[in-house]
Amino acid sequence: MNPEFPTEGMGLTHLLGVSDLPRACALSTSVLEATPPRGYRGTSAVLRFLGTWILLVTSGGPTKDKPGVTFAPTADQGVVSHEMTIRVPNCRMAYEVLRSRGAEFLTPPVEYEWEIRCFFRDPDGNLLEISEARQA
Repeated sequence: MNPEFPTEGMGLTHLLGVSDLPRACALSTSVLEATPPRGYRGTSAVLRFLGTWILLVTSGGPTKDKPGVTFAPTADQGVVSHEMTIRVPNCRMAYEVLRSRGAEFLTPPVEYEWEIRCFFRDPDGNLLEISEARQA
């Protein structure tokens, strides 16, 4: 085991491909109350949310360090390859707050034995979940 990875000072950034940067920033700041974006060459924005970074990126083609890779928004909202889960102490309350800020949920909170959860999408179809862990 390498004692230098992970190490102090590291962080995680979650990247989302978006089609309309101002619209994606508006949802992140108005619904999630992420910190206002910090621009980066006009094609992306960096926001701070719950101690992590969210990088919103408009479509971009391959580069020297990622040959053959293109960033693009979700093409089919019925197919999900990733999501962001926000763990909350009270799912129903979080649902009501986020709905009042404009989040459009797929369903109201659903109860399972292990958690209560519900999902909403950003303007490009990226899936976000709010989840409340239940005591076993």
